[in-house]
Amino acid sequence: MGAFKITGGIKLSGSIQPQGAKNEALQILCAVLLTPEPVTIHNIPNIIDVNKLIDILIQLGVKVEKHAADSYTFQADDVDIDYLQSDDFKVSGRGLRGSIMIVGPLLARFGKGYIPKPGGDKIGRRRLDTHFQGFIKLGAQFRYNKEEYFYGVEAKKLQGTYMLLDEASVTGTANIVMAAVLAKGTTTIYNAACEPYLQQLCNMLVRMGAKISGIGSNLLIIEGVETLGGTEHHVLPDMIEIGSWIGLAAITKSAITIKNVQWEFLGQIPDVFRRLGITIEKKGDDMFVPAHDEGYEIQSYIDGSVMTISDAPWPGFTPDLLSIVLVVATQARGSVLIHQKMFESRLFFVDKLIDMGAKIILCDPHRANVIGHDFNSALKATTMTSPDIRAGISLLIAALSAKGTSTIYNIEQIDRGYQDIDTRLRALGAQIERID
Repeated sequence: MGAFKITGGIKLSGSIQPQGAKNEALQILCAVLLTPEPVTIHNIPNIIDVNKLIDILIQLGVKVEKHAADSYTFQADDVDIDYLQSDDFKVSGRGLRGSIMIVGPLLARFGKGYIPKPGGDKIGRRRLDTHFQGFIKLGAQFRYNKEEYFYGVEAKKLQGTYMLLDEASVTGTANIVMAAVLAKGTTTIYNAACEPYLQQLCNMLVRMGAKISGIGSNLLIIEGVETLGGTEHHVLPDMIEIGSWIGLAAITKSAITIKNVQWEFLGQIPDVFRRLGITIEKKGDDMFVPAHDEGYEIQSYIDGSVMTISDAPWPGFTPDLLSIVLVVATQARGSVLIHQKMFESRLFFVDKLIDMGAKIILCDPHRANVIGHDFNSALKATTMTSPDIRAGISLLIAALSAKGTSTIYNIEQIDRGYQDIDTRLRALGAQIERID
């Protein structure tokens, strides 16, 4: 198990380039299975979860050519569908939640798709019903092996249909869309997720020859086609990482420029941080967060009541940044209620922040009230363990602001979502060391 040793309380400065978006890359990589022609993808992040998925594609027989550190060409012209039944796949597929999205493309193109119950963050229940209910409505036969926790769907030819999703699941919508583009007839998906990363997937599929209308809305209409061709695609910068750098700059009183953020895809992220009193300046396509030497003050609602920041499906605020917002609020002036609606275990890392001296009341598994210190009392260094990707980066940011030297174990969780995090932080002046 690796660890980070961090000396906090140091002002940082400089500029940082966001990595490619993890959640988009996982969808796009699965989509290469829809065509036998080459698909070239740029700005792929070099992180554990993405590399695991690339390894699964290679084991499936996909040819992979690496052009640069973040640029690859994939060609799925000789897919070994029998690999899905192997013991090796039952292990590798279980280690990555994003592997669920290979099922839709394989079902559409080869008539079958299998997946072991995938793992991922321990942040609460993350059911797969939306995925498989969508496949069943498209005409697939579903089966589940309870002893091996192994899911399967099979169909000679998928048939387009109307469906109202029970939840606006991003991965569920992506999986169903990838299945529907090769189905016979018209598929209408209502209550579809409409995140920028899903828009990117749909636009890529259109360039490959798919017929999709309503992109960017919660109503997608897909006219099935016989085959798809190759294309070239560029992954967006990771909005979760951009939000992480905003929080880092504010709580360490650092002046940081975040390069090439593609503002039009950030949604409510800048405004939510502004509600915490953080100054964010737009400089072309860059974002500048000045040093907050006088601190920052949480806004109240118009009637003077306490601000609540909560998550919601896009265009609402992403749940992946609520833990960052919570950490940043620990040093603000004022108080805020953090309401994590989507996952019941995601706030359980706050006990570590309380150990560091933060004033947080965990009301229940979904809500935490944060009373800011206004920098009158620094967080104290401590030893802790990262429970998941987003809590891990939040604890890392807290450690960078804390007085003294902290140690964070299980940093493999952080590495799952953040590329070369220690190297990039050192370039900003952080004192962080990776140790065994």
